[in-house]
Amino acid sequence: MGCNLCPRRCDAVRTSETGEGYCRAGTAPRIARAALHYWEEPCISGTRGSGTVFFSHCTLGCKYCQNYGISHDGYGKMVSVQRLADIFRELCDQGAHNINLVTGTPYWSAIREALDIYRPPVPVVWNTGGYERPETIRSMEGYVDIFLPDLKHVSPRLSALCAEAPDYFDYASEALKAMCEQAGPPKYDDDVMMLSGVLIRHLILPGCTADSMRVLDFIAEELPEGIPVSLMRQYTPVQECTIPGLQRRITDREYQRVYDHMQMLGLDGFVQEKTSAEREYTPPFDLTGV
Repeated sequence: MGCNLCPRRCDAVRTSETGEGYCRAGTAPRIARAALHYWEEPCISGTRGSGTVFFSHCTLGCKYCQNYGISHDGYGKMVSVQRLADIFRELCDQGAHNINLVTGTPYWSAIREALDIYRPPVPVVWNTGGYERPETIRSMEGYVDIFLPDLKHVSPRLSALCAEAPDYFDYASEALKAMCEQAGPPKYDDDVMMLSGVLIRHLILPGCTADSMRVLDFIAEELPEGIPVSLMRQYTPVQECTIPGLQRRITDREYQRVYDHMQMLGLDGFVQEKTSAEREYTPPFDLTGV
């Protein structure tokens, strides 16, 4: 039976090491880094860091991805299900506030097996580009506590140009609704660390402020009230991206326009400092913790 975990529904044949689908991932988890990460939103990273596992390969493959080496080139080390469970335990032993699974969709079956071996005593975070099938999200019930999705684009043209996924918003919008229904309203502990719920990220792209405002409109109009939004200004051009207009950072004026729209809609959440658009905020993918 072929793989249909993501909206591309490649029906691809996958071995443990390789796959014939769009993401090219095998079924055995491939990981580029597993370590405490301090640069997520405050309610995720806290003071002790988020126990973040960066998986190699990606079902979306944005051409402007800052993690290009792992998402496109597949850099990483293959590990067993037992080793993945051990990694979760090690991160908890280091004091992680949560276990943060980044772009894990190609490996969801293995991740679920690892969580059956070791269920962390802290929340499990599903950190995704948003391009998910609602059916896959529903299969995470009882395993995932916090959903941390991107909502990247509304425009089919922009999604096709950036990620060869003109149906991105069709799927992401329905996946987000499934996440909100499954996780419920956001819940926090006494230290304002998120225990469960959904936190939506949106990265502003240069020259695309009108689409950013449409993203925020959808969140305000179609999703439950009180879902926090993380408005991100960290876009940093990568040399692999040759899309005209995406070879520069966003301007202060562009950011302010989208920020003002977020305020007008009454959306709560987080905003990034201008200094976040720096390379040093992208962690080194050097097999740490793998």
